[in-house]
Amino acid sequence: MHGYVLRAALSALSNTAPDTVRAVVSAALPGLVDIGGFAGVWGYISTDAAHGYRIGNIMNLVTGSSVVLVTAFLLAYQMRENKLRDAGERDDRLDRSDVDLLGNEHPEFSEQKPLNMAVPVSPSLPTSVDLTHHLTTVARSRHPSPLKDIIQYMSQPGMISLAGGLPHPSLFPFTALQASAYPSSTVLDTAAPSVPSTSVALNVPLHSDKSSPYSLSSLLQYSAPPGHPALLAFTKELTRRLCTPAYADYTTLLNNGSTDGWNKLCTLLLEPNDYILVEEQIYPSAQASFIPLGCKSVVIGVDGEGAKPELLEEALGSWDETKGRRPHVMYIVPVGQNPLGSTMRAARRKAIYDVCVKYDVVIVEDDPYSMLQFGEYELGGSPAPAVPTVDVDAFVRSMEKSFMSIDYQGRVIRLDTFSKTISPGARLGWFVCNAMFAERLLRGTEVQTQHPSGFSQMMIGELLNQWGISGYLEWVTNLKEQYRVRRDWMMDALAANFDLVPAETARVKGALGLVAFSKGGAGSEKPLMSFVPPTAGMFLWCDVYYSSTKPFQRLAASSVSEDADPEGEFEREFWNTLVAANVLVTPGWYYRPWMGDEYKTVKSRGGRPGVGHFRLAFSLEGKAEIEEGVRRLAEVMHREWARE
Repeated sequence: MHGYVLRAALSALSNTAPDTVRAVVSAALPGLVDIGGFAGVWGYISTDAAHGYRIGNIMNLVTGSSVVLVTAFLLAYQMRENKLRDAGERDDRLDRSDVDLLGNEHPEFSEQKPLNMAVPVSPSLPTSVDLTHHLTTVARSRHPSPLKDIIQYMSQPGMISLAGGLPHPSLFPFTALQASAYPSSTVLDTAAPSVPSTSVALNVPLHSDKSSPYSLSSLLQYSAPPGHPALLAFTKELTRRLCTPAYADYTTLLNNGSTDGWNKLCTLLLEPNDYILVEEQIYPSAQASFIPLGCKSVVIGVDGEGAKPELLEEALGSWDETKGRRPHVMYIVPVGQNPLGSTMRAARRKAIYDVCVKYDVVIVEDDPYSMLQFGEYELGGSPAPAVPTVDVDAFVRSMEKSFMSIDYQGRVIRLDTFSKTISPGARLGWFVCNAMFAERLLRGTEVQTQHPSGFSQMMIGELLNQWGISGYLEWVTNLKEQYRVRRDWMMDALAANFDLVPAETARVKGALGLVAFSKGGAGSEKPLMSFVPPTAGMFLWCDVYYSSTKPFQRLAASSVSEDADPEGEFEREFWNTLVAANVLVTPGWYYRPWMGDEYKTVKSRGGRPGVGHFRLAFSLEGKAEIEEGVRRLAEVMHREWARE
């Protein structure tokens, strides 16, 4: 019988282009769980929990994207067979309903390019353009892991497997997994948080049952590289609601957090000695991934919204090909940028995107702080606690939307994560990208990390299973209020210890946002620092005016050699002074993009003379600690800037 089924499946798919059938119809087939995703991907398909039947690892029945529809067809057929067998009515004939499941009554699967493993897409959306020329030699050369091929045969009736090296599930020393979590409606007292009196019970059973899509026996085993299908479905729906992608064939793929995701993207997109477009300051771990490849940064200047499109245009339009090929990848953190704290508005994103289309640049949108958008700071305003009742819909409408919302070509690869909204220790995030990039990332995942942690998928997945998407959005809407209060604590502490003056009236060249002077010194010629109050994220980036101090002026005057870096030298001394005063900030040199050995000084990099930087984080410490930390910072700065 299975031979007839397979032949019918192949026949129905033979006249369909591979790119038009990359979909899993699991959303339309209740009870379908755990699909791997692409040809060559082994994935378990748990079905029909009432009968306890399981079809596993049949992804290599055919080549190309059609494998998924074949799998879904076989699943639906086997579910029907189980029920007929139980009722004593098994029928070995292939009837019309079997063929209908392959698409004859569902033309949307053959006429449109659907969301991978999702519902059919709107025919009004374009499909992604061909971007395969951006792939590295390594990415192009990957093939499905041969170890995955053999697993398809393990599901054949009567097969005794002496081949697979999978441990027997009875040897996993766990029988159940229980935890308690906050209700999604929890509103904490930011100043004195305590565990809520009520909780959500999380129970992951040993074997699959109706209580949860997750089980220990499946997720403690080697499992599907794309991630558990329930989590994939969640991330796709969240993407649809929040990012509203502007093209049809996008998909999601789990990773072990954004650091892992970015490492995989460097392998996917960056050849040795490539150049990469980055903002004026970059998260250190991000460039630690590409520096060993010999890659160098092409730095794009910023303002209070992040990268400036006219400078991006200038860098690409005037590129000197004798240096190497023009940069074709841009790494950008558009919301709560770490370390800048900047958030990019819609018009700026559109301008950046248009330049990238013009010069054929892939945008890697690393967006861990997108859910932590909390609005403007009002200088002199009254402190406000976290609001007790949030308006989720209003928050979602107010969010600055992803680059994906304007990406009609599929050239944006988005990195998203649960690290900033649930737990960084879970190391669980996801890619959003076009199907071609996803398939190549999947080939890499099979041999790099295999799949995300089963424990993390179980715990995060079951929490989201209990909360639902509406609950998750309620949780993050409350969460952003916690960070808004913490941002206000830091800003209020700075206002209490410095005179803060709007940059437009302070007459300090290059200053943005607010300029800080010593108390009573707002009219002086000695600005201490300036910053833009963040509207998202966890950080405040400070431009520090070393040139206002006599010690720096003497140091700069004596620094006559070509490799002298008075700004860097003074910053190290100043940072050590702060450490001695028991206040820790992150020094600006941590975030300098790597441009090569010849660009280590502020002068060689075209930086602002006499200006240094440090980053303040308001995410960890409590109100009293933030206030005391800022007081110590101010005390040191007032003293050092007064030195003769």
